[in-house]
Amino acid sequence: MFHVVINFRNSKRTLTVFQVILVSRRTKMIEKIKDLMYQPQYIRNIGIVAHIDHGKTTLSDNLLAGAGMISSELAGDQRFLDFDEQEQARGITIDAANVSMVHKYKDDEYLINLIDTPGHVDFGGDVTRAMRAVDGAVVVVCAVEGIMPQTETVLRQALKENVRPVLFINKVDRLINELKLGGDELQQRFIKIIAGANKLIRSMAPEQFKEEWLAKVGDGSVAFGSAYHNWAINVPTMQKTGITFHDISKYCKEDNQKELAEKAPLSDVLLGMVVEHLPSPEISQKYRVPNIWSGDIESVEGQGMVHTDPDSPLAVMVTNVSIDKHAGEIATGRVYGGTIEKGTEIFFVGSMGKARIQQVGVYMGPERINTDQVPAGNIVAITGAKNAIAGETITNYGTNIAPFESIEHISEPVVTVAVEAKNTKDLPKLIEVLRQVGKEDPTVRVEINEETGEHLISGMGELHLEIITYRIDEKGVEIETSEPIVVYRETISGKAGPVEGKSPNKHNKFYLEIEPLDPVISEAIQKGEIKEGKIKGKPTTSTFTEYGLPKDEAKKVWDVYKRSLFINMTRGIQYLDEIKELLLEGFESALDDGPIAREKVMGLKVMLKDAKIHEDAVHRGPAQVLPAIRKATYGAIMMAKPVLLEPIQKVFINVPQDYMGAATREIQNRRGQIVDMSQEGDMATVESTVPVAEMFGFAGDIRSAAEGRCLWSTENAGFERLPNELQKKIIKEIRVRKGLNPEPYGPDHYVG
Repeated sequence: MFHVVINFRNSKRTLTVFQVILVSRRTKMIEKIKDLMYQPQYIRNIGIVAHIDHGKTTLSDNLLAGAGMISSELAGDQRFLDFDEQEQARGITIDAANVSMVHKYKDDEYLINLIDTPGHVDFGGDVTRAMRAVDGAVVVVCAVEGIMPQTETVLRQALKENVRPVLFINKVDRLINELKLGGDELQQRFIKIIAGANKLIRSMAPEQFKEEWLAKVGDGSVAFGSAYHNWAINVPTMQKTGITFHDISKYCKEDNQKELAEKAPLSDVLLGMVVEHLPSPEISQKYRVPNIWSGDIESVEGQGMVHTDPDSPLAVMVTNVSIDKHAGEIATGRVYGGTIEKGTEIFFVGSMGKARIQQVGVYMGPERINTDQVPAGNIVAITGAKNAIAGETITNYGTNIAPFESIEHISEPVVTVAVEAKNTKDLPKLIEVLRQVGKEDPTVRVEINEETGEHLISGMGELHLEIITYRIDEKGVEIETSEPIVVYRETISGKAGPVEGKSPNKHNKFYLEIEPLDPVISEAIQKGEIKEGKIKGKPTTSTFTEYGLPKDEAKKVWDVYKRSLFINMTRGIQYLDEIKELLLEGFESALDDGPIAREKVMGLKVMLKDAKIHEDAVHRGPAQVLPAIRKATYGAIMMAKPVLLEPIQKVFINVPQDYMGAATREIQNRRGQIVDMSQEGDMATVESTVPVAEMFGFAGDIRSAAEGRCLWSTENAGFERLPNELQKKIIKEIRVRKGLNPEPYGPDHYVG
């Protein structure tokens, strides 16, 4: 039975008839989905992305209603894809939700695989993963608020994955009814929004598509409407129906948007945009696969993916893992090549594991529809892919293909809570649940200490951690959590070296020089322009020289890790290549656990200048090399004026002019800095940067300061140096919290 929620008072008989109609439609749709999934030219894999509260889920409702999956009366109110209890309670999307549906456009039917993504900055990881599964994105922008920070972020995430965007400007009725804008003012507002989106598209779209992918009013790749009131127009619709912006103003002012929705239904306009402007897998995989797959495009597997061949070797990119109470682990992925079948054995390329698939199918919101197989070009739900993780590459057992490129999340966890089981007997179950949580959400970092029973969960923000702890509780483990703890980073502010590191047996010596990494290179690593990882073979010198690294150093880079470089500047050292992996392992472990506060280290350029290595392999094993290189790295950091970095957030506040002073005081009281201030009408916009450590409780305080008359949002802005006067205090607090000696340093040289 297909369940729907009816919010109005209908008789039981009418409700039963409606349910019967929906079940009948659903049965027919499932048959059509099974047929269309083998015709990639009629498939559209799309994501809906936007800033929080700009209307993504409401827009999705309209497409579902157009496909006959929910009542058109409820579209806009039902929020069908927010089926999680917490999503319904909070009125926001927390998890990316998948749904497959069939729409008729002109004379053909199309399979639309849609992913509705979260808009809150704390759940941006879901957007990143969803963009790997889709080929096109509907970017939703609120006409009143315009392009907001998270709009830019999600559009950037889409373009980075070579996902083509179209633009939907939502809540146009509010401009007319609330802000009372006339024709010219409406036009200016729309021009500003479209120009903002196109600026990003021009800077980030693939070179060959920079012009083609621009949002253009004339070709219908921009639409205007109200998802809540179920209507929309674009140029093709205006030409077809004769409706003008003047008519729209009239309908809105006369509170007759229901009639407008009948004449210009949003689902028809949106479907037209998706079919006409967003690519099918047949088209998109030709340019997307070379961007996201690390293998040889001319190989059998590569050509299979480029041509969306269902008979080629299997290539599935896992984008999400969820835990189902009844079915266990469910992996969601995009089938780029071959066909995935139930009952077959699969191979995990990254973890080198294998599993037997129990079921495969497609999503219909909260339900999964099982099929015998799912071919290339589709988004699949896999039951039985035990131990899969987001970012994993799946192929047939017995074959081995190159993996897909790893999914790089724009933000990293900046807030931590300590979690303990209320009852000691629940400790084993808590450990299992935490592992599940880490698998379900790769942006969560989980550190498990099985000896002390204390576990640390790091997330993107307060709300992210609140949801995670709620879900742990939901899985049947009662927990206690600490107050949120901010995640810091260590770096250096000076140079040092050469610093000697001796092995315990004194037979091996390593000499390191260290200095801060150029911010340009650090930023390139963060943006993914320089890939993190150990360099295999000779590095491509231009990869580093174009960002300012000297040529003699660029060709000797051995490792890129935590926005730091390890460079081998030695010549002719015997046995060095034999212990290379150990050296890099020691270097990476030192950066995972810095010397001043046991926080992660970033932004270093570490150069191996000389080494003396024992000729006997027995005397240069892991027990000798690892401590030596760690000591040398730690010693060099301590001599190069180490400092703490703290996480920073950009804070954007829209507030009436009368409350602007109160809002700016709230920022300044939190060690914040005002970056920009602007005014439009009687509303002021304040852009600022504030340390994450000072942001706890901000929601309540800014609400009080502006008497509830403000909108605000945040965006992670990386790490900045903690003020000198706070360095010693914070370092001591961290060390005490971690059970370390609070004063291990002696002289004051550890603060630059």
